[in-house]
Amino acid sequence: MPELPEVEVSRRGLLPHLPGQHITHIVVRAPKLRHEIPSDLAERLSGARLSAIERRGKYLLFACESRQGDGYLILHLGMSGSLRLVPNDAPPKKHDHVDLVFPHTTLRLHDPRRFGAVLWHPGPPEEHPLIAVLGIEPLSPAFDGDWLYAATRKRTTPIKPLLMDSHLIVGIGNIYAAESLFRAGIAPTRPASSLGRQRCRRLAAAIRATLEESIAAGGSSVRDYVHSDGGAGSFQVTCAVYGRKDLPCLVCGTPVRVLRQGGRATFHCPRCQR
Repeated sequence: MPELPEVEVSRRGLLPHLPGQHITHIVVRAPKLRHEIPSDLAERLSGARLSAIERRGKYLLFACESRQGDGYLILHLGMSGSLRLVPNDAPPKKHDHVDLVFPHTTLRLHDPRRFGAVLWHPGPPEEHPLIAVLGIEPLSPAFDGDWLYAATRKRTTPIKPLLMDSHLIVGIGNIYAAESLFRAGIAPTRPASSLGRQRCRRLAAAIRATLEESIAAGGSSVRDYVHSDGGAGSFQVTCAVYGRKDLPCLVCGTPVRVLRQGGRATFHCPRCQR
């Protein structure tokens, strides 16, 4: 699933091409993805000016200025979605569900599993029900070890699934939670409330560094995710524990172990992580 780094890479890849452009029309080939696509979306956004592209968690927010009222096109890539900039005359392929057509290029949503979302909100995006419940941005100045320490008090949930709870912290998927915990030397099964202030500071710094390094590497391409130009991310090839079951730990040589937490595979070094 595209997580925060992949969504941020997608956003940055679109910035040189789309803001300031007008949407000539929209093509909707699948009226329903995870949610119903608004039936009046094409009418509402025809001729609208795209003024900015923002991100909140794993949601892309397209700020639109329209004669019918300003608002935000809210887009989520779901489990397998990706965005591509293609020529306006490029024929759609299977699973190409939505096109935003601009004068000189088309932004195309490809989503094989149809778990993505294309929605419209006429007000500030933070008021939309899907956005309002999101937790803190881990790359924001507000996120640090002291915040994490305060947020984990009285929480006995194991730290790894807690990091993946978007109501607490947004955008930390399975890969990034595993890699951050390894960097911080913290066992994924440790109760969150057992982390002292120093461990929380170490973990917060590891989360930020892991996400920033992934963004710099173009994200992780482990399934369907590609950049807006069709390229792939490379962060997954540098992972220290994720996907390395039974291979030696890069630090101590102990075989990397895998366990199940919340239905997800958790990779960790039983010696380095305590």
